[in-house]
Amino acid sequence: MATMESLIGLVNRIQRACTVLGDHGGEGLSLWEALPTVAVVGGQSSGKSSVLESVVGRDFLPRGSGIVTRRPLVLQLHKTDRGQTDYAEFLHAPKRKLTDFAAVRKEIADETDRITGKSKQISNIPIHLSVYSPNVVNLTLIDLPGLTKVAVEGQPDTIVEDIENMVRSYVEKPNCIILAISPANQDIATSDAIKLAREVDPSGDRTFGVVTKLDLMDKGTNALEVLEGRSYRLQHPWVGIVNRSQADINRNVDMIAARRKEREYFETSPEYGHLASKMGSEYLAKLLSQHLELVIRQRIPSIIALINKTIDELNAELDRIGRPIAVDSGAQLYTILELCRAFDRVFKEHLDGGRPGGDRIYGVFDHQLPAALKKLPFDRHLSLRNVQKVVSEADGYQPHLIAPEQGYRRLIDGSINYFKGPAEASVDAVHMVLKELVRKSIVATEELKRFPSLQADIANAANESLERFREESRRTVMRLVDMESSYLTVEFFRKLHLEPEKTPNSNPNAPNAADRYSDNNFRRIGANVSAYIGMVCDTLKNTIPKAVVHCQVREAKRALLNNFYVQVGRREKEQLGAMLDEDPALMEKRTAIAKRLELYKSARDEIDAVAWK
Repeated sequence: MATMESLIGLVNRIQRACTVLGDHGGEGLSLWEALPTVAVVGGQSSGKSSVLESVVGRDFLPRGSGIVTRRPLVLQLHKTDRGQTDYAEFLHAPKRKLTDFAAVRKEIADETDRITGKSKQISNIPIHLSVYSPNVVNLTLIDLPGLTKVAVEGQPDTIVEDIENMVRSYVEKPNCIILAISPANQDIATSDAIKLAREVDPSGDRTFGVVTKLDLMDKGTNALEVLEGRSYRLQHPWVGIVNRSQADINRNVDMIAARRKEREYFETSPEYGHLASKMGSEYLAKLLSQHLELVIRQRIPSIIALINKTIDELNAELDRIGRPIAVDSGAQLYTILELCRAFDRVFKEHLDGGRPGGDRIYGVFDHQLPAALKKLPFDRHLSLRNVQKVVSEADGYQPHLIAPEQGYRRLIDGSINYFKGPAEASVDAVHMVLKELVRKSIVATEELKRFPSLQADIANAANESLERFREESRRTVMRLVDMESSYLTVEFFRKLHLEPEKTPNSNPNAPNAADRYSDNNFRRIGANVSAYIGMVCDTLKNTIPKAVVHCQVREAKRALLNNFYVQVGRREKEQLGAMLDEDPALMEKRTAIAKRLELYKSARDEIDAVAWK
């Protein structure tokens, strides 16, 4: 099995690489978030900074009153071989190795001010710092702003809530180990760190309790109730820390000497002597490192599964956005035609039901067209007064002898003419659906996303074709309506003539001269025409959709880009290159994906090699 240092050191390197590539957030769980980290949480002046410096063995953090930590500090400790010099590197200045840790402190302060200004504002943009030393254990710690209860002058009223929300955003992640810092001279029940840890980790599985300032407690008091887990029990042991005194800080007492002094304090303490082997900053660092190693080992299968899943997703994403294209005209033409075919496939899927949208065409025929037909003003056109007017005008000076055939024809022609409106509306409605499907198909065609110029060319060509199909469809449906006027169904009127003969009464369709111009006769004419128009309506309700689908939908599926293919085949190399003018943002995206893919593959190989050897 791999050593603890090699496994955690590997995780540190992967986390640093993730940070460089920006792979530490966004949708879903990133590799950074899948790897465990330790978040240092505590109230202001709880001793957080001193604990971190004790773990690192270096005096490098800014000091002062109020909120000193105003941006998260992601601190990665890398254990080096004995004899090597300690040094630090900032992610924002990767080529600059700092061996003077006073310069590290100044850089942290300057980098904080660069984002927040010289104010008391806070920012959730982290500072990334790596420390390389033989005196540290491999560990990633995140120093967060101290929790506070009131805003001071120069801070916004929301500062209390802002800091808590920032801290919570880190510690509520299931892979975050919480290092809850509480000063010994404060009641543990009121500890800000313990209160927040209890909310996000009620079981206590992820929380390590640290008690600072044990040497500053009032005489006659001690923190044994807390350290022995009687005041507040956690799943992990409490650890006591003795920070450097202000006098030690002022005298620049070496941190290694401070560690030695801390050990002596616990070993000689009458209250804590029996716990000395499990107290102090050195023990805390080892305890966290051992727990990290255990957590990493437990999660290796899920981490590898996440890496494999992400590699598949990144490969698929590269396939979707496409690889770099060749520069010769033949390859460019082939690429354009392949992209057009990809768009055409998506468009046909919309029409055929594989994607949403095509059902709206059926909605035009099943709902819009019947509704429009029902609203046609036949009642007004075939009212008693209008029938009487039309029939009388059609007779002219010579009244009809048997049946008013010219009146019938004029009433039927006038009625059929009303069908042109719904017929044209159906053509236009389907045209709008097809245009929308073209737009959606261009958006949905992943291969096209990298070529905005080609998207526009395809959209223009497709819409030009749809306009031609619409004109042909309009002419066809108008012919259907005109055909109904051109030749009337004689059989319908013969039946009207024969059916009344079944009764003993006289034939009502052959009225005598006395009632030829009576209201009843005109009502009968109106009813007959209405029945005939109803038959025509039923016919057109079926034939108009057939014509529209034949002229528009079928042609769109069959030949939407045919003219475009002919035009593209005649273009020169420069014109083809312009059509494949790629979006610079997409080029950057492809490069970023390629780097992330390389990171994940390398991480998988290294974890496999280190974890199981």
